[in-house]
Amino acid sequence: MELSGGAGDSAGQVVDGRRFAPGDVVIRREILLGEVWFGCPTICVEDSPDLLALYLPPGAEFGFPRRGVFPAGRHPWEAAGHRAWSGHGKLMLHRPGEAHSLDVFWTGPDRAFAGWYFNLQDPFRRTPIGVDTLDHELDLWWPADAERYVWKDVEMFAQRLAEGRYPGMADAIQAEGDRIAALLDAGERWWDENWASWKPDPAWPVPRLPAGWDTVAG
Repeated sequence: MELSGGAGDSAGQVVDGRRFAPGDVVIRREILLGEVWFGCPTICVEDSPDLLALYLPPGAEFGFPRRGVFPAGRHPWEAAGHRAWSGHGKLMLHRPGEAHSLDVFWTGPDRAFAGWYFNLQDPFRRTPIGVDTLDHELDLWWPADAERYVWKDVEMFAQRLAEGRYPGMADAIQAEGDRIAALLDAGERWWDENWASWKPDPAWPVPRLPAGWDTVAG
């Protein structure tokens, strides 16, 4: 089953033959049941045939569309009053066609590596202003000081299914999580662990959402 939250081009396909350059602003949107549901501006770190790396810096604003039906409810961050990303920022590593991103987190005053976060989501789809996807709630988290990963938000995932957020997608979402868990259990590492020591360019400004970000066709 294809994991897809809305219309868009083929997963990872380059739009008009153009890739993002390092430092470009890439608008990451979530599409839920055919509607733009959430958006935030990120910065391109790498855009190659095998990897799209995006950085969400501290202070990057969150966008919540004012117009829509939202049959599964508004984005929970909107209800909680979250308006921008805080902390050290996070790095999101995507491989074209895969239904997850590998997010890298840091913590503390020394920006120590905190761990790997396997974020289940729709395979990214390129748009004229960035990429579209949909977070799937269920995740796996491997802290830097732990010997093994843990599942995250299992109960919340069940609640979201009951709310009607992922119609017809439950089995495929769970299967992707199980696939990642099996690979990790087998000792597979499909990412470059040097990303743990990556640092953003201090010259990068905090990106902003452009006008009309929520009306651009996917």
